Amino acid sequence: MRLSDWRSRAPFKESVAPKVIEVIEPILAALGAERDPTCWIAWGDDAASRYAVLAPTAAGLVQMTVRVNVPQEGPRASGKLIRWNRVSVGDLAVEMADRHRLLSFQVEGHVLRDSDADADLIADFALRLFAAIDGRMYTPTVTANSGGRDGGRAAGPIAAGAARTAQAEAAGAARTSKAGAAKAGAAQAESPLELDAPRDGTR
Repeated sequence: MRLSDWRSRAPFKESVAPKVIEVIEPILAALGAERDPTCWIAWGDDAASRYAVLAPTAAGLVQMTVRVNVPQEGPRASGKLIRWNRVSVGDLAVEMADRHRLLSFQVEGHVLRDSDADADLIADFALRLFAAIDGRMYTPTVTANSGGRDGGRAAGPIAAGAARTAQAEAAGAARTSKAGAAKAGAAQAESPLELDAPRDGTR
């Protein structure tokens, strides 16, 4: 889900009011994310006053704390970029009971837990993080509930980096294969049968 998609899902409208988004977007841009990135919002226990935004980027995970209304100041946000090799994630766990799925996942101390369609969204976000941490390409598995913004395409700059790695590996494999074929051809040309054959064309 994109940041803009979360506006319709916020438990309190003022939590994602334009004046709040105005302090979120510059921090996202400064830390290497898009202004409207794929992200997860952990509302916590008091979404009317404070919540967290988690946004994957090519370099790492942006973790931002948003305060909706600081007295005499208005909205305030602070964030940091955690490199992928230092991002702390837990296992992705799912339980099925009475035809309902309950999924839980933990990232940087935030517990994400929900059921059914919302559980699928958590799974999609968790799999994005796993792929980014491993340096793998990720193709979204959830599109119907993501606001139509991702639409089955890969995960932005993370996927682009992974794609470049995959292309480089494929090119390297092709070069190795060609080199192996050349060596095989040279070895066949210099085989004892060919070297011992008469030069007058008789066998």
